[in-house]
Amino acid sequence: MWLYLAALLGLYFLRRWYQERQKVENLTEKFVFITGCDSGFGNLLARQLDARGLRVLAACLTQKGAEQLDKVTSERLKTSILDVTSKESVAAATEWVKGCIGSKGESLPSLWCLCAIGGTGD
Repeated sequence: MWLYLAALLGLYFLRRWYQERQKVENLTEKFVFITGCDSGFGNLLARQLDARGLRVLAACLTQKGAEQLDKVTSERLKTSILDVTSKESVAAATEWVKGCIGSKGESLPSLWCLCAIGGTGD
């Protein structure tokens, strides 16, 4: 009985070790678009992903929030102003993201992740 339990426990740790060992290839070429980066979770996520080497496209509601984020991050992180309640602002942000990403080739994904964070205040 103890042998079965030890074997199951060993398999569990082996599986967990293998999963944690997995790495994402070309991490520095991945683009992540995050909204709600003025403060809170969006700001923290943008800074963390920038520190890990990803190319972060951060959308802030205010110019002040964008400037503060620019001060504490690398050149890989780019900021833009986005009001998610405005169709014009969303359309402009869409074009901005397309312009930032450009043509990265068939082998790499254009936009690796989209994190829609933040509320509308309602």
